[in-house]
Amino acid sequence: MSSTTTLQKAGGPAGDPGAPQSSDGLKAGLKNRHLSMIAIGGVIGAGLFVGSSGGIAKAGPAILISYALVGAMVVFVMRMLGEMAAASPNSGSFSAYADRALGRWAGFSIGWLYWFFWVVVLAVEATAGAVILEGWIPAVPQWAWALIVMVVLTATNLASVSSYGEFEFWFAGIKVVAIGGFVVVGLLAVFGVLPGSDNPGAGFAHLTDAGGFLPNGAGAILTGVLMVVFSFMGSEIVTLAAGESEDPRRAVTKATNSVIWRIGVFYLGSIFVVLTLLPWNDKSIVEKGSYVAALDSIGIPHAGTIMEVIVLTAVLSCLNSGLYTASRMAFSLGERGDAPKSFAKVNAKGVPTAAILGSVVFGFLAVYFNYAFKDTVFDFLLNASGAIALFVWLAICFTQLKMRGILLREDPEKVTVRMWLFPWLTWATAAMIMFVIGYMFFDDGNRKVVILSTAVAAVVALVGVVLQKTRKASVEA
Repeated sequence: MSSTTTLQKAGGPAGDPGAPQSSDGLKAGLKNRHLSMIAIGGVIGAGLFVGSSGGIAKAGPAILISYALVGAMVVFVMRMLGEMAAASPNSGSFSAYADRALGRWAGFSIGWLYWFFWVVVLAVEATAGAVILEGWIPAVPQWAWALIVMVVLTATNLASVSSYGEFEFWFAGIKVVAIGGFVVVGLLAVFGVLPGSDNPGAGFAHLTDAGGFLPNGAGAILTGVLMVVFSFMGSEIVTLAAGESEDPRRAVTKATNSVIWRIGVFYLGSIFVVLTLLPWNDKSIVEKGSYVAALDSIGIPHAGTIMEVIVLTAVLSCLNSGLYTASRMAFSLGERGDAPKSFAKVNAKGVPTAAILGSVVFGFLAVYFNYAFKDTVFDFLLNASGAIALFVWLAICFTQLKMRGILLREDPEKVTVRMWLFPWLTWATAAMIMFVIGYMFFDDGNRKVVILSTAVAAVVALVGVVLQKTRKASVEA
């Protein structure tokens, strides 16, 4: 069933004849300001706020190199994805491109693995948000808070794509303002021009005064890479959302071109500020968290509460985008016949209701497992999905290697964004990702994650290959 037929049967143009319609049947309800903020906020996850302290403790100031390496990898992957998405916007994004370039099995595998990754993330983020909210209002139990935030954001996504966009615009806006403000205030303190600052020791000397720039050796940089790589997940969401925007090509091009400064300012900039305000081995970084410790060091009142609000915003943003992303991937899989056909149907507002509900049901199940079977079922889900985003990035590399030729044959003028130094930099990026995955096998803290994720990926890929051969045999018959 074509997307146009699906939309008409669901009441799309008939119910709202003047509404813009995306190429795959979804309503183009995201404005350019929504896409801009989704692109900016997409690289700022809750992991940046709560996970950076562990990386600093392991690598010291050299964690900046870890962030720079992973940041470069993300920039290259986004450039590849931007090349394909600008030329052919699609709600299935890299899954749809893998389908065309590598085969049905690849699109099936990457699509379902990415969907699985995000429904597990829903449970993680819902629980993280519930912990914060319970601390503020302990009369409501943690499980109830998790249920409340899941229900509210499900309702938001079901209302319309513009509702998702509006919520994400404000969630991402708060994160952006918070990080931007942190960098500005921190630099003022470092240069000694912040009124009322009581941290006379702040300065660039902290980058080397506690054992040097590499206090734990060069190997700690690789350990840092493993610790920070997961905080970058979600940067690719904008290419899925672009399919429901007013001008997909412009949105993707703008997001791809700006990813360098976004990572530079929000990740490298903010971590640099932390490392210049405090020695890397200051106990408060681990005890309070890197950003709270930095704010406390310059006398910012109520730093802990401020960061709790910001982290909660980041968590809700991740939840909101996670549900949106999982549902659009399910919608795309449904369109291609790799998921139930009902997933490809949209209502009068252009919302894929079945895809959203199907995704959120598994999200609710994952939340339940997190409370009822935390050390068994949920532990398995968490570990089995942990390295999947790396597999997705690797698939994007191999897909782009083939899609470049396909896109140029179809319409060279649409290839407005191009990967630099093709194909050499694409191969180099793929090698970087494979190195990270391989290094995880030798790291005690990540071995279980990569083994289970690889096993799950292999099973899903095998199912995809079998389905592709079965379909081919039925066509030939």
